[in-house]
Amino acid sequence: MKIIVLNCGSSSIKYQLFEMPSKTVLAKGLVDKIGLKGAAIKHKREDGTEVKLEGEILDHQAGIQFLLGILVSEKYGSIKSIEDIDAVGHRVVHAGEKFSGSVFISEEVIDALEECVDLAPLHNPPNLKGIYAMKELLPEVPQVGVFDTAFHQTMPPYAYLYGIPYSLYEKYKIRRYGFHGTSHKYVSHRACEVLGLDIKTQKIITCHLGNGASMTAIKYGKSLDTTMGMTPIEGLIMGTRCGDLDVGALLYIADKEETSIQYTSTLVNKFSGMLGISGVSSDMRDIEIAAEEGNERAKVAMEMYQYRVRKYIGAYAAAMGGVDLIVFTGGIGENDTVTRTKSLEGLEFLGIDIDTEKSLNSRGREELVSKADSKVKVIVVPTDEELMIATDTHEIVENLSEANTF
Repeated sequence: MKIIVLNCGSSSIKYQLFEMPSKTVLAKGLVDKIGLKGAAIKHKREDGTEVKLEGEILDHQAGIQFLLGILVSEKYGSIKSIEDIDAVGHRVVHAGEKFSGSVFISEEVIDALEECVDLAPLHNPPNLKGIYAMKELLPEVPQVGVFDTAFHQTMPPYAYLYGIPYSLYEKYKIRRYGFHGTSHKYVSHRACEVLGLDIKTQKIITCHLGNGASMTAIKYGKSLDTTMGMTPIEGLIMGTRCGDLDVGALLYIADKEETSIQYTSTLVNKFSGMLGISGVSSDMRDIEIAAEEGNERAKVAMEMYQYRVRKYIGAYAAAMGGVDLIVFTGGIGENDTVTRTKSLEGLEFLGIDIDTEKSLNSRGREELVSKADSKVKVIVVPTDEELMIATDTHEIVENLSEANTF
């Protein structure tokens, strides 16, 4: 079964074409700057052939038509006809409380996702554009939605509710939803697969550390708690997001600066985090260089980042009554060896015994970085959200085919 996975952003489309169930990536690429000057598509085939083509790409439907044309082209293509595509898997950021797993996209599902736009006004609209475009271009091909929030729907009320009047939850569904669910699900399952563990017996803490960052407590295969909240702002310090912040401090800033809600939102989303603290960059690599050169603000930013990760590991170990396995993933979690290693310092009391040399030399590959006799295993697992989406899509479409329901 050939499945194309789409991740539609406001002005971009990431895509991968999979052969399932072999998990072979036949092609992948990025349509960038949709609706803007300099729009282009970067495309790579399984055999390593790469191409960049520029052109006018006015909207997401035009971008998808463009990428489909390349997929079937004689020179750069991987399939003979678009009719070879058996299913489409979409990354959708927010499904509210409506879905606890991936689903076949019906008209009812589309209506439900439209209702969730207010919860993710920056992300859900472009996600829906991808769904609408594929519905127009490949009307007979089944589509599946895989949601960032779905994995976290197993959180109990005491973990997802906020300490505000319950009526506001009932009226507006204000609660913790969590994000990066596809990544947390993939790396926790993959880590157990690599180590030969049964996920249903494990207490796992997954650390998805990148420009956007979150951690999740996974008890016996189910999300118990996660750092991001109703929005992706809460939790860890990120590239440009502030993470945990006293609401009173935010109100104080808004009052003193006489700012609008929109400006305040931009402040905590775009100008805070590692960028705001260090004054150097939102990129951890630049901040580490600055810290090594003696920049005190950069040093403090690094310490704050590592401390926040360490604090949540301790908190989630307490929440689960222990921890058996810690998984690092994401651009920083996989490649920033110093940040990963420093974040674990002082946690020996939990039974974490890191092989420091191995941890400092492990980049971007699956590798156990704790010592063989460490009570708590620590492993690096590169995330693969696209593969998780393709896997869910394959399973759902196979079941639908067997049931003859589309």
